[in-house]
Formats: sequence, C-alpha cells, structure tokens
Amino acid sequence: MKALLLTASLGAAFALLAAGCGGSSTPARTTTASSKLAAYFAGFDPPVPMKATCTHRVGWQKLADRIGADVYCPGWLPDPLTSQIGGRSNNINQVSKDRSYLESFIWQDTDTPNLSGELHVNLRGYPDRTKIPICLGGVNFNEPMPCFRSPQGFVTESGIRARLYTVNLDADTWHLLLLWHHKGGLYTLSEHLAPPLDYKHVIEYLKLELRSLVLIAPNRST
Repeated sequence: MKALLLTASLGAAFALLAAGCGGSSTPARTTTASSKLAAYFAGFDPPVPMKATCTHRVGWQKLADRIGADVYCPGWLPDPLTSQIGGRSNNINQVSKDRSYLESFIWQDTDTPNLSGELHVNLRGYPDRTKIPICLGGVNFNEPMPCFRSPQGFVTESGIRARLYTVNLDADTWHLLLLWHHKGGLYTLSEHLAPPLDYKHVIEYLKLELRSLVLIAPNRST
C-alpha cells in the first residue's frame, strides 16, 4: 500500500513540473518535437541498447583525469539526448572543490501545440566518500537534510547493485535516482519523473541507462 501511495503521489505531482527540476541555473535546451514525441506519449517501449559503448569518450576521459577518479559514461540515453559533455544536451558540467561532479543532460519541448515534454538525466560522482551529501530543503529551502531520501529497494544491472531513492533535492528534484558505491566513492544516476514518461517508464529507462554505463578510469600519468 505504501508503494502504491508513493506512486500515486508522484503521478499527481506532474501538474507541478512545468518549471522543470530544481537546482539547475542553466536554461533547458528547447526544440520542436519530432515525430518520436507522439510515440513517447503513446507509451512506446524503448529499444534495448546494444553493447555498451561510450560514444563521446574524450570528454568523459577528461573528466576522469580532472578529478583523479573513475567516472561512468552513459552508453545510452533516450533520444534526442546525447552524452557529449559540452554538447547540445549538456546543460550542467560541474566539478566541485571536493572533486565531486554533476553532468546533466536535458531536452524540453515547449513549441508543439497540445504537446509538451521533458527528458532529463543526471549523473553524479563523489570520489572517496560513501555518505550521502547534505542539501538544503524544507518549505523555505533552509533546512539541511540528505540530498537523496526515501529508499525503495535495489536495481541490479551489469554488475552494479544500485538503490532506488524517490525523494531527492537540488538538480535531482522530482527525479527517481539510483545510488551505488565503487572504490570508496558514491555515484548516482537519476531521471526526471515528468511527461511524457510515467513512473513505470522512468524505471525502465533507468535500468537501460544503468546497464549501458561504461566505467572510465583516469590516466594516472596526468
């Protein structure tokens, strides 16, 4: 019953999502919908990715070298997103002083009459730490609390056992998020729960994205 109530409440939240996710200061890229948008709204099943390949490896290798730690490059993202750091879909490319990173990829359609939609995927890494970071939340966004909350179970793909979190803050607000640990670090993958995707399809997408991840180690000579 708890899971059903959670799903229902998340579904009802769609009416509040027109402004997009919280914590993202860069405007989302917008484009007129292609014919595939109608397929999204029809609830199409996403294609199964082929063998995981990091198409835009150069940018992800530079990120790994910059932070001196492993990163995960997404081998598959839902069309029309691309995984190119600095590319048309990449609205946040951020590395903090603690070497943690956030790579955000977003697409929005706001131009097609009677249709609207958003696809938004975030990847984070926190080298040398396993504790969930603290964000500001609450009614006035001044209350320190864990950035990722309400764990709901586990998803396992390609040897990664990730825990699902359904209440998240900052750039992951209104996202479903998968969290796992690797070499003493914490990593996350999240996707926005917003039209044209419902809860079921976001979970399916997260599984495909998790399955497609390519681990990239830093070049120790840099």
